[in-house]
Amino acid sequence: MALTDPLGDMLTRIRNGQRAKKDSVISPASTLRTNVLDVLQREGYIRGYTDEVFGKKGQHKGIRIELKYFEGEPAIIHLARVSKPGRRIYSGSKDLPVVRNGLGITIVSTPRGVLSDAEARAENVGGEILAEVY
Repeated sequence: MALTDPLGDMLTRIRNGQRAKKDSVISPASTLRTNVLDVLQREGYIRGYTDEVFGKKGQHKGIRIELKYFEGEPAIIHLARVSKPGRRIYSGSKDLPVVRNGLGITIVSTPRGVLSDAEARAENVGGEILAEVY
């Protein structure tokens, strides 16, 4: 089954897994998803992730995402997709939104890769705003 928004699907799996107090969730693998997970891991919102092979014949590649909790509460309070397939949102480096007065992050797809908003400002690059997290 083809997904219209694979990144949105992964973010929803993370949200649902944390609401259900799961230790980990599984999502299909892709380069964009892996790059977004790198940003989430660098910023401390997830413990990590590993690539795995699933299926009877080992045909499907997946990512096991290790969720992070602090004192029984999820590390991620809010995780939302900003730029959607029907409406893409772009921003320059000077106009990147600040989430929760700097307590959250915006994940941005730039020509230099997928970066957090602070990293994009430091490298003076803009791009497509993928998601916001706090």
